[in-house]
Amino acid sequence: MSIDIIHLVMVLLIILISMTFHEAMHAYASYWLGDMTAKSQGRLTLNPIKHIDPFLSLLLPMLLAISGAPIFGGAKPVPFNPNNVRYGEWGVAIVALAGPLTNLVLAFILYGILSIFKVPSTVFIGQLFGTAIIVNLGFFVFNMIPIPPLDGSRVLYALAPDFVRRGMEYVEQFGVFIVFVFVLIAGSTMGAFINAAISLIVGVFSRFFML
Repeated sequence: MSIDIIHLVMVLLIILISMTFHEAMHAYASYWLGDMTAKSQGRLTLNPIKHIDPFLSLLLPMLLAISGAPIFGGAKPVPFNPNNVRYGEWGVAIVALAGPLTNLVLAFILYGILSIFKVPSTVFIGQLFGTAIIVNLGFFVFNMIPIPPLDGSRVLYALAPDFVRRGMEYVEQFGVFIVFVFVLIAGSTMGAFINAAISLIVGVFSRFFML
């Protein structure tokens, strides 16, 4: 299997930018809702060095890109104190949603630019934006999966009964290890799910810009 170095460099840059915005929006949301933790720890920034996780942000997405699988990943969780956030568990859910929704909005904007200006996929900017759309949608779908410590689990946490919350709190202690095991065990199934979800969202984008 030949490796397209230019494509991998492009994917890496897209990952760094996308995940930086993802994590920064977590930080800004928590700050907006009254918690100073992220700001005090230097996470209220667009500096990617402050946010990247060696496995979730670099190794995992690059391995997926090399293998031709759908690209997804994460970053170092933004620290925040749920007790300081306004609106209780719903405030926590807003902080969690801020990250993946940022990726969704970025993908929507880029798709809109390609559609409105009729940019062909054969030119470099078309390839760049097209790849960025797929990467951002992959991050959105992956991070919305409701398993700790992914963002979707925080949304589920706001809705779940107490006994489910206690179980999720226990699982969350294992952090990235849980994600690694999940990817290892259910990688092919998850890849198919993410591909299907990306295709569905792109279809929605397409219908929207045909209006």
